Order: sequence, then C-alpha cells, then structure tokens
Amino acid sequence: MPGRSVTLAALGPEGTFSHTLAVRLADEVVLLPTIGAVFAHVAAGKGDGLVPIENSEAGGVGPTLDGLAAHQVFITGEAYLPVRHHLASFVKKEEINVLYAHPQTHEQCSRLTDALGVAVIHTASNAASARAVLPGTRAAAITTREAAMRSGVPIVESNVQDAEDNTTRFVVVSRTPYAGGDAVKCSVLLDPRTDRTGLLADLLAVFARPGINLTRIESRPAKRGIGRYVFFLDGESVPQWQEALENLADLADVKTFGCYPCLEAGGWR
Repeated sequence: MPGRSVTLAALGPEGTFSHTLAVRLADEVVLLPTIGAVFAHVAAGKGDGLVPIENSEAGGVGPTLDGLAAHQVFITGEAYLPVRHHLASFVKKEEINVLYAHPQTHEQCSRLTDALGVAVIHTASNAASARAVLPGTRAAAITTREAAMRSGVPIVESNVQDAEDNTTRFVVVSRTPYAGGDAVKCSVLLDPRTDRTGLLADLLAVFARPGINLTRIESRPAKRGIGRYVFFLDGESVPQWQEALENLADLADVKTFGCYPCLEAGGWR
C-alpha cells in the first residue's frame, strides 16, 4: 500500500536475520523473543509479522509452519535473504569446547559442527547464540556478523555455512489477506479427511489438471497420532487457483493463506 507507514514484528533480539530483513522492509520493527510470539502478536491484532518459512539447505521452519496452522492469519508478502553464518569466539578455533547455535543454523552449518566435534547447545536465535559466549570461556557461537559485533565476540571464521548460495525465504503474516493485483504466489494448507491409497496423487492432480505450477510441497504432523499429516502447498498465482481450491473440497479441509507479491518487487509497500 504505497505511502503507508509499515511496522513489522520479528524474531529478536537485534542481530537476527529476521531483524536484518525487517529493518529493510519496515519503518518500525517490534522485536519479540520467539516465532510463536510473533504469531500471537499478529493474531491479537497488534500488527503484521515477519517470519522465516524455509531455508534452501535446512528446509521448512517448524515454528512458522505450526504458527500458520494454529492461527487465523494470511501471508501478505514474501522476501528472500542470502544467509551468511560466522563462527565467533574469544578463543582460537582449535580451543573451542562448546558451541551455541540455533537449530536451523546448526543444520545449515553441519560440516563445521561435525568438524569441531564439540557439544552443540541450541538457542532461540542467532543473537542469543552470540550473547551466550562469555569472555574467559572456550565457548563459541555460529551467528550473524551483526550479532557477533553487538555482543563484542570476535569472528574467528567467516562464511561457515555449508552452501555458498544459502538463502532463507521469509513471509509477512497479517490478519487480513493481501488485496493487490500483483500477487505472484499463493499458499494453502491441506488437511486430508481420509487416509487411503492414492490420496496425495489425487490432491496434486487438482492443481496439475489446470496447469498450476506448485513451487513447494511440505508435510507436517497433523498432531492427531502417528502417520497423520497435513500438507503446505505454494503455487504460482494464476486465475485457476481459486477453482482448484474449490475442487479440493471433497478431499481435504482447506485453509488458505491467500495470494501475495514478492516484497523485493515493491508491490507490498
């Protein structure tokens, strides 16, 4: 919406990748301690939120997928951020005896963590990892450059992510759907009503028949016992999208998150 002031809630504290992207997209940023708190903020009508939804190396972000399933929210934009991780410590690399890392960061930097061969303690954010490293200890953190600088922890090795083109996709979540005409992607959650042979093929055929290109398919536990799953689907925004959703009515319960633009294209603000 051109000309409006944009406020976003995001995972803090300062120095997280969420914070880095939020300050680029918004006029004001509200930092919260967890992704779940960001969803609660949005669901309570306090404003929009920015959350990571998937990474090119580690895949889907569980707390975000769970938040989308649990709350009545919509996706109103997406953005992509190149991810660069750094090893920070007050001691040399060979002297490190414990490592702090966010679970997604741990997975994205598995080659380094395996090579170090020390205990890994998971944290709530990359910024929290940096804050956990104290002078006089042999601890280290895999974190962002900004978080390391803010915490005063020296970087002992840069760009320790497994893949050079490591990228995280973020989405903006809101209480109301995006209403602009420049949407490029749509998202939906499918909760199958039965468990039978060929069900997934039938679900995907609903999109294949009208030629809708699905850009992501991800399953998550339905939390109703072992072997029960829900499916998150993203697809290109095309006129046939709504018709496809209507054709799913006999196969699954459908929760739609709407269609939305890429924020880097300038369509959201």
